[in-house]
Amino acid sequence: MAVSEQTRMAVLGGLSITPMTGYALREQIRDTLGHFWAESFGQIYPALSALEREGLIERQPAARAGSSTFAITPAGSIRLRELLSEAPQPAQPRNGLLLRLFFGRQLGEAACRALVQDARARAETDLARMRGLRAELRGDIGPDAPFILLTVLAGEHSARASIAWAEEATRLLDGLVAAEPEPS
Repeated sequence: MAVSEQTRMAVLGGLSITPMTGYALREQIRDTLGHFWAESFGQIYPALSALEREGLIERQPAARAGSSTFAITPAGSIRLRELLSEAPQPAQPRNGLLLRLFFGRQLGEAACRALVQDARARAETDLARMRGLRAELRGDIGPDAPFILLTVLAGEHSARASIAWAEEATRLLDGLVAAEPEPS
């Protein structure tokens, strides 16, 4: 399977911040980009191999046996800038929550309400995490901090929008219950 240009961009971007192992790269993507981007080990390791073959990254001497650290090359930095300059690929939405709610009549009001409440709780957790990341970035004067903050702000706004949606969805569900006819 060919490595996607999006995966190449994520890997090169991560390595543009600092050289790291494939495992550390996966952790960094999960922990730092996780609120808007995901890559699996099954995507990262083939990308590392392909990028190394193409001379866009290079292995550095291993700090410990069985572990390779990768660093971006000058050619890799050029390719990263090219990839970043391309228009973003539109994501095909796949939202399991909304799929279930769309067919909510089959699921029932109580189950839909539980789904909405769970979505709100996750959004509140996400918002707290984004606020924590923002606090961490306040003290970071590194060159990447202002740009990372842009993504954290998007995460905060997304979480607040999800909370507002959950509040409105709950009111709508409350209205459905109030509008149901009394059983005879």
